[in-house]
Amino acid sequence: MAEYEHTCMIRGDGGRTLRAVLDRICNKWTLLIVATLDQGSLRFTDLHDQVPGISQRMLTLTLRNLERDGLVSRTVHAEVPPRVEYALTPTGKSLIPPALALAGWAIENVAHIEASREAYEART
Repeated sequence: MAEYEHTCMIRGDGGRTLRAVLDRICNKWTLLIVATLDQGSLRFTDLHDQVPGISQRMLTLTLRNLERDGLVSRTVHAEVPPRVEYALTPTGKSLIPPALALAGWAIENVAHIEASREAYEART
Protein backbone atom coordinates (compact mmCIF):
# COMPACT_ATOMS: atom_id res chain seq x y z
CA MET A 1 0.00 0.00 0.00
CA ALA A 2 2.95 2.34 0.46
CA GLU A 3 3.04 2.88 -3.30
CA TYR A 4 -0.40 4.52 -3.12
CA GLU A 5 0.01 6.78 -0.10
CA HIS A 6 0.88 9.75 -2.33
CA THR A 7 -2.57 9.67 -3.97
CA CYS A 8 -4.29 11.16 -0.93
CA MET A 9 -1.93 14.12 -1.02
CA ILE A 10 -2.58 15.05 -4.65
CA ARG A 11 -2.68 18.83 -5.14
CA GLY A 12 -1.58 19.44 -1.57
CA ASP A 13 -5.17 19.66 -0.33
CA GLY A 14 -5.19 16.48 1.72
CA GLY A 15 -7.02 14.63 -1.02
CA ARG A 16 -10.19 16.77 -0.96
CA THR A 17 -10.17 17.33 -4.72
CA LEU A 18 -9.60 13.67 -5.47
CA ARG A 19 -12.34 12.60 -3.04
CA ALA A 20 -14.79 15.07 -4.60
CA VAL A 21 -14.15 13.68 -8.09
CA LEU A 22 -14.37 10.09 -6.90
CA ASP A 23 -17.57 10.84 -4.98
CA ARG A 24 -19.13 12.08 -8.21
CA ILE A 25 -18.01 9.32 -10.56
CA CYS A 26 -18.45 6.45 -8.09
CA ASN A 27 -22.05 7.37 -7.41
CA LYS A 28 -24.33 4.54 -8.54
CA TRP A 29 -26.54 6.89 -10.56
CA THR A 30 -23.55 8.46 -12.31
CA LEU A 31 -22.28 5.10 -13.52
CA LEU A 32 -25.72 3.99 -14.69
CA ILE A 33 -26.33 7.28 -16.52
CA VAL A 34 -22.88 7.28 -18.13
CA ALA A 35 -23.29 3.66 -19.22
CA THR A 36 -26.72 4.44 -20.67
CA LEU A 37 -25.47 7.52 -22.54
CA ASP A 38 -22.66 5.43 -24.03
CA GLN A 39 -25.33 4.28 -26.53
CA GLY A 40 -25.68 7.87 -27.79
CA SER A 41 -27.55 11.05 -26.94
CA LEU A 42 -30.93 10.72 -25.24
CA ARG A 43 -33.79 12.94 -24.21
CA PHE A 44 -34.55 13.24 -20.49
CA THR A 45 -37.63 11.01 -20.65
CA ASP A 46 -35.82 8.29 -22.60
CA LEU A 47 -32.92 8.41 -20.18
CA HIS A 48 -35.34 8.21 -17.23
CA ASP A 49 -37.03 5.17 -18.80
CA GLN A 50 -33.68 3.40 -19.32
CA VAL A 51 -32.19 3.95 -15.85
CA PRO A 52 -34.17 1.65 -13.55
CA GLY A 53 -35.18 2.99 -10.17
CA ILE A 54 -34.02 6.59 -10.56
CA SER A 55 -36.44 9.34 -9.64
CA GLN A 56 -36.89 12.36 -11.91
CA ARG A 57 -35.38 14.59 -9.23
CA MET A 58 -32.29 12.39 -8.82
CA LEU A 59 -31.85 12.19 -12.59
CA THR A 60 -32.10 15.98 -12.84
CA LEU A 61 -29.58 16.54 -10.05
CA THR A 62 -27.15 13.95 -11.38
CA LEU A 63 -27.32 15.27 -14.94
CA ARG A 64 -26.79 18.82 -13.68
CA ASN A 65 -23.70 17.73 -11.73
CA LEU A 66 -22.35 15.71 -14.66
CA GLU A 67 -22.82 18.70 -16.95
CA ARG A 68 -21.08 20.96 -14.44
CA ASP A 69 -18.17 18.52 -14.23
CA GLY A 70 -17.88 18.33 -18.03
CA LEU A 71 -18.88 14.67 -18.38
CA VAL A 72 -22.24 15.29 -20.04
CA SER A 73 -23.35 17.90 -22.55
CA ARG A 74 -26.89 19.30 -22.62
CA THR A 75 -28.29 20.48 -25.94
CA VAL A 76 -31.53 22.47 -26.09
CA HIS A 77 -33.21 22.45 -29.51
CA ALA A 78 -35.33 25.48 -30.37
CA GLU A 79 -38.60 23.65 -30.87
CA VAL A 80 -42.05 23.76 -29.34
CA PRO A 81 -42.09 22.05 -26.96
CA PRO A 82 -38.35 22.41 -26.31
CA ARG A 83 -36.32 19.26 -26.93
CA VAL A 84 -33.35 18.68 -24.64
CA GLU A 85 -30.80 15.97 -25.30
CA TYR A 86 -27.96 14.71 -23.14
CA ALA A 87 -24.76 13.13 -24.45
CA LEU A 88 -21.37 12.14 -23.12
CA THR A 89 -18.52 14.53 -23.71
CA PRO A 90 -15.09 13.14 -24.62
CA THR A 91 -14.24 13.24 -20.90
CA GLY A 92 -17.45 11.35 -20.13
CA LYS A 93 -16.62 8.75 -22.79
CA SER A 94 -13.18 8.30 -21.23
CA LEU A 95 -14.95 7.09 -18.08
CA ILE A 96 -16.44 4.07 -19.88
CA PRO A 97 -13.33 1.80 -19.88
CA PRO A 98 -12.59 2.17 -16.14
CA ALA A 99 -16.31 1.86 -15.34
CA LEU A 100 -16.48 -1.38 -17.35
CA ALA A 101 -13.35 -2.65 -15.60
CA LEU A 102 -14.95 -1.91 -12.22
CA ALA A 103 -18.19 -3.62 -13.28
CA GLY A 104 -16.18 -6.63 -14.48
CA TRP A 105 -14.39 -6.79 -11.13
CA ALA A 106 -17.75 -6.69 -9.33
CA ILE A 107 -19.14 -9.49 -11.49
CA GLU A 108 -16.05 -11.64 -10.90
CA ASN A 109 -16.16 -11.10 -7.13
CA VAL A 110 -19.87 -10.93 -6.33
CA ALA A 111 -20.07 -14.55 -5.14
CA HIS A 112 -17.10 -14.08 -2.80
CA ILE A 113 -18.48 -10.79 -1.46
CA GLU A 114 -21.92 -12.30 -0.84
CA ALA A 115 -20.34 -15.30 0.93
CA SER A 116 -18.23 -12.96 3.06
CA ARG A 117 -21.32 -10.96 4.01
CA GLU A 118 -23.19 -14.10 5.01
CA ALA A 119 -20.22 -15.32 7.08
CA TYR A 120 -19.97 -11.93 8.77
CA GLU A 121 -23.69 -11.89 9.59
CA ALA A 122 -23.44 -15.43 11.00
CA ARG A 123 -20.59 -14.31 13.30
CA THR A 124 -22.30 -11.20 14.59
